[in-house]
Amino acid sequence: MNDSMITSGLFELQDEGYRVFQAKLIPNISCDRIIGVRTPDLRSYAKKIFQMPEAKEFIQKLPHDYYEENNLHGALLSLLYPEDIETFLAELERFLPYVDNWATCDMLSPKIFRKHLPYIYERIKKWLQSDHEYTVRFGIVTLLGFYLDDAFDPEMLSLVANTESEKFYVKMAVAWYFSIALVKQYEVTLPYIQKQILEPWTHNKAIQKALESRRISPEKKEYLRNLKIKL
Repeated sequence: MNDSMITSGLFELQDEGYRVFQAKLIPNISCDRIIGVRTPDLRSYAKKIFQMPEAKEFIQKLPHDYYEENNLHGALLSLLYPEDIETFLAELERFLPYVDNWATCDMLSPKIFRKHLPYIYERIKKWLQSDHEYTVRFGIVTLLGFYLDDAFDPEMLSLVANTESEKFYVKMAVAWYFSIALVKQYEVTLPYIQKQILEPWTHNKAIQKALESRRISPEKKEYLRNLKIKL
């Protein structure tokens, strides 16, 4: 199996209806670059091929042509380097500049991070300073996924709030982060909403997403609803 055969394998998993659906969800990616592979199928495919030598060859060749090739790349990284954090991070850093949409970005949720949270936190601080939209988003989504429970530190709220970007998918990530922070760390997160620390659009979007959560009480939702900024 060579590079082109790996891509051919993705096409064998193609679902045309799903392809059309995905194209609507990711408007900044041309439909011609979307094959239409459902995520469970893609993950199964990654597990099928990751031990083949061609898998390492595949992740060395960037950029990829197709959206699903990028998703496969991310899935393969976790399978190829489940214990070696230094090699994993080196490969991840090489890949991040080629991440070009929110879906590929959000699929990157490496289990290996759980074993190295303090170390990864220092790397996140650098990612948040990046000029690349999806590297910044990845940093925020990583904080959201791994650092809002036992590893939480209140300074993380300030880090995310101070992320300066006009990029839409960064602003959405900030809003998403604060909505989940309101679920999991309500008391320390609430002042950021009360004091309107976030810019107005992001502030309102964070409240909107928090109101959609079933894990926030009706009383808290009513209070949050009254904190929206009139634009």
